[in-house]
Amino acid sequence: MSSALLPGRLGLAEARIPHADRHGLIWLARGNLYVEDGTLRFLAAESDDLKAGNYAIPYQGVSLILLGPGTTVSHDALRILARHGTLLAAVGEGGVKFYTAPPMGQGRSEIARQHARLWADETARLDVARRMYAWRFGKILPHKDIAVLRGIEGARLKETYRIVAQQYGVPWKHRRYDRDNPTDADLPNQAINHAATFMEAAADIAVAAVGALPPLGFIHEDSSNAFTLDIADLWRAEVTLPLAFSVARKAMDDPSIVLERELRREAARWLRKHQVIPKMIDRIKELLQCP
Repeated sequence: MSSALLPGRLGLAEARIPHADRHGLIWLARGNLYVEDGTLRFLAAESDDLKAGNYAIPYQGVSLILLGPGTTVSHDALRILARHGTLLAAVGEGGVKFYTAPPMGQGRSEIARQHARLWADETARLDVARRMYAWRFGKILPHKDIAVLRGIEGARLKETYRIVAQQYGVPWKHRRYDRDNPTDADLPNQAINHAATFMEAAADIAVAAVGALPPLGFIHEDSSNAFTLDIADLWRAEVTLPLAFSVARKAMDDPSIVLERELRREAARWLRKHQVIPKMIDRIKELLQCP
C-alpha cells in the first residue's frame, strides 16, 4: 500500500489540497468503501495486503484510490471523492488490469499541457523518444531518425527475447502475435502476450495518476493509448519478458497450470515486489520534465 491508512476520524476540509502536494496511491481490496459521519471509511476483510478492520481513508492527501477485486463503493463515497478531486479507478489484483478510467479531473493541467507541448514540437518529440531509448539501451544513441531508432529497437529486442528465453530454459523460435487470434501461438508467445497486457495496465494506472495524455505517444503512434505503450515498453526487458518466460517454463513443466491465471497472479506479485507502478510514475514525471 503506497500511503498509510489512518485510524480515527479525519473529517472534511473545505478547501481542496492541490494534487502537487498529494502523495501517491492507496490500494484497497476485499471490502466496502463508504462514508460515515463525514469520513471516508473502508471496511476491510482479511487479505494478504491488509488486516481485517475499519479504516479511515486520508483521501484528501492522495491522488488516486485503486479498488481491487472484492470491493464495493457507495454513492456517498463517489460524491465526496468528486467534490475533493480525488481520482478513483477499479483495477485487477496488483494492478494487472485497468477497468475504469478516473471519472473526474485532477484540478490541474500542468502535466497534460507539458506533455502536449513536447509532443507537438517535432524536435522535442524526438528528444523524448531518444531519452526513452537511452533508458532501455543504457546509452544515448546518436541517430535522430525515429524509423532508424525503431529498427535498432527491433534488432535488440530479438536478441533480448533469445537471451531471456535461454535464461529460463524456454525453447524460443521467434516473436509471433496475431491480434485476430492471440491464442494461435506457441506457449512462450502466449505468455508474452498476457504479460504485456498486464504491464500495459500498470502503465495505464501510472499515466492516469499523473494526468498525462494516453494518445500522445513519442515512439508509438495511432493507438489511443500510445503513450501508455511507450511507458510499458520501458520495463519490457526488466519485467515483462522475465515474467513471461518464468511462467512459461512453469507451465511447460506442469501442464495443469492455466497460463493466463498463473501469469496474472505472478504479475500482481512482481508489480508489488518491484514497485513498478510508483517507478513508472516517477519516470513519467522525469520524462515530461515535471515536478
